[in-house]
Amino acid sequence: MPDKLKTVMGFDYGTHWIGVAVGQTLTRQASPLKAVRNSDWKSIKRLLEDWQPQKLIVGLPLSMVGQDQEMTASAKRFGRQLEGRFGIDTTMVDERLTTREAYQIAIENQDSKTKPEIDSLAAALITESWLQNYSED
Repeated sequence: MPDKLKTVMGFDYGTHWIGVAVGQTLTRQASPLKAVRNSDWKSIKRLLEDWQPQKLIVGLPLSMVGQDQEMTASAKRFGRQLEGRFGIDTTMVDERLTTREAYQIAIENQDSKTKPEIDSLAAALITESWLQNYSED
């Protein structure tokens, strides 16, 4: 990992939509971006070109007891494909309850969001989870 990591991009992998967020190591905060359709590599490439992240974060779906579940293998494959296609270091991060938390945030803010918007809000939560533990050491 570079000494001066600054921009990271997070993904919440789903069967139809992939939530996307961008974050900064300086602020340790992330913002949701527009979700992309699953397998829309052109849109993902465009986002990576626009934001130039030094690190990619992919949510790892696990059961409540921390075991692999139905989506785990697909999310891991997506993470490997990201790293292989674009040559950017990619890390998997436990995403348990992030989608539920994203829905809760939308409800609390009285903000009706579409499923793709919820997915990108979940991607921001996943990214912030990684950022909170980030260290330049």
